[in-house]
Amino acid sequence: MNNVLEIKNLKKAFGDFKAVDGVSFNVEDGKFFSILGPSGCGKTTLLRMIAGFLKPTSGNLLINGKDMLGVSPNERPVNLVFQNLALFPMMDVGENVAFGLKRKNIPKNEIKERVSSMLQRVQLSGYERKKISQLSGGQKQRVAIARSLVLEPAILLLDEPLGALDLKLREQMKIELKKLQNEIGTTFIYITHDQSEALVMSDRVAVMNAGQFEQIDTPVNLYANPKTSFVAGFVGETNKFEAKKEDNTSVSTKDNISFKSIFIDKDITDNCHLFVRPEAIALMPKDDIEGMNYFNLKVKTILFDGSNTKILATINDGSREISVSLPQNREFAHIKEGEIVKAAVHKNDCKCYKIQL
Repeated sequence: MNNVLEIKNLKKAFGDFKAVDGVSFNVEDGKFFSILGPSGCGKTTLLRMIAGFLKPTSGNLLINGKDMLGVSPNERPVNLVFQNLALFPMMDVGENVAFGLKRKNIPKNEIKERVSSMLQRVQLSGYERKKISQLSGGQKQRVAIARSLVLEPAILLLDEPLGALDLKLREQMKIELKKLQNEIGTTFIYITHDQSEALVMSDRVAVMNAGQFEQIDTPVNLYANPKTSFVAGFVGETNKFEAKKEDNTSVSTKDNISFKSIFIDKDITDNCHLFVRPEAIALMPKDDIEGMNYFNLKVKTILFDGSNTKILATINDGSREISVSLPQNREFAHIKEGEIVKAAVHKNDCKCYKIQL
């Protein structure tokens, strides 16, 4: 498959501050590619360079094989959907979607046909005369996307477009956006700090930290096989321990709890970070299973959240509190606060990384 976007060693500095520091990656045509990272990591700066609103300090940026450096935003085959959507309240839905086409002097009959077709594709057929104020948050989202897609860009850039929506609507729109991208086939490049959005919607995700990409991978591999301490701690919920290497197969935590572990960074010699996912911890396990770390948990709090219910507990009468996913079956329904529960985690689920500064 062809790469619609190719970026090589792209940098952007503001004085001495390196907002984007040598990023290189490709995006295949027709894919949903997300850039995930905390606030201030450089992801919006990167998006604005792709859109043409910021000039890179150095590096190469190609769209469909053509060098975009020096090409103005309105001449690039990209469109950008902002978090605030930037819809025109004085225009109805049809006029909003037609706005870019009118500026390109497209014939009226063609504009009408393309607007109608695009609204149908975003499940808003018959909404041409609706006022923006009459729409729900999700409908406004689809109008903003339709207004961009009707111009047939090679890439649609989305800068945290779900950030202003309430939680329930955000969950619905994650699914709708993924379905829409699949149906239309336009390449989406999506900026977010929300790991759930990135994991649910994307074909590939780049995790960004301090101006650089820590890992580019599929959502499944990012979650299951994080390559760095930052990715392990940022993607998905996890229990993080400060630990010290005992030998090539185990570490001890600050609470003097020993864990048989695997070392993702092979050059660890002393202090490290140990990560254990809440769902990797088994409650009331069978005895003497090879590779298992066994310990007792004292249940402190039960956090009921339906299928995502967890317990907060301390290990082996210590003070270190960890999170454990509670399986949704009757076998564990009797667990109460204050109870001592036997638990275990396999060494392959105890992953150690170098400490990142």
